[in-house]
Amino acid sequence: MKPLALGATRLEWGTRTYLMGILNLTPDSFSGDGLLSTPQVKESALRQAQDFLQAGADILDIGGESTRPGAQTVSAEEEASRVIPIIRALAAEFPQAILSIDTYKARVAEQALQAGAHLLNDVWGLRADPGMASLAAAANIPVILMHNRSQPANASLQQSLGGRYVGMEYQNLLEEIKAELMQSVEIARRAGISDERIILDPGIGFGKTVPQNLQLLNRLDEIRALGFPVLLGPSRKSFIGYTLNLPPEQRLEGTAAAVAVGIVRGADILRVHDVAFMAKVAKMTDALVRPPLPTS
Repeated sequence: MKPLALGATRLEWGTRTYLMGILNLTPDSFSGDGLLSTPQVKESALRQAQDFLQAGADILDIGGESTRPGAQTVSAEEEASRVIPIIRALAAEFPQAILSIDTYKARVAEQALQAGAHLLNDVWGLRADPGMASLAAAANIPVILMHNRSQPANASLQQSLGGRYVGMEYQNLLEEIKAELMQSVEIARRAGISDERIILDPGIGFGKTVPQNLQLLNRLDEIRALGFPVLLGPSRKSFIGYTLNLPPEQRLEGTAAAVAVGIVRGADILRVHDVAFMAKVAKMTDALVRPPLPTS
């Protein structure tokens, strides 16, 4: 796979694991880190971004709508009002940082790109908004295409552990996920997005039961074999909570285990909340499984 140039940064796939720090501009994040609940949102976002970058984050992912099981959707106008001022502030404060907009709405994505975002993270893999693929192609930006079968009817909520999906039917989990990811790839290709600008996300936690998430993570190498870089987002998710019987704020060790296995199975980017801790896990795991870089 060819390296991906994003501004002053060059992502060399396979040489090390890259970290994406999550900036949740929501009032109802499942993980309890929604910045809209803080009194000074912009200042809190800038402070968190600085902490993430200093801790080793390569990408900052900014989102304005919760995607937890059972979450309420918000309008494009509301979502844009949450994320655009923050993206603009981040671009001005940290001009070297790679900024990703986490949205499936073309209207939000377009404004985010104008404000300074470099990367599109679409949790519906270009399927939710027919204008998204052409927008990304015209802007010549990379896209993260995620597999997603989330259905509100299949969301189950337990107060201490949060939401999860139940009753999700797959005849062959990995084959169906791969086929649906490649359908998103074909949407991207038809719009004019080159393969070098496509990153795949298998959608841990999105329309999959706890056992299905565990199986998917342990077979991530099959997703990587499709020939695209892979983003993995296990951080604090319910499959960890229901496995360990722990609420989101106590899932650090479970996330670390998922991160380590994900790297062993071929993850290129990790989307995480606890950047400083996971940076150490990733660095150590990389040292164990990645080939050493040439010294000269």
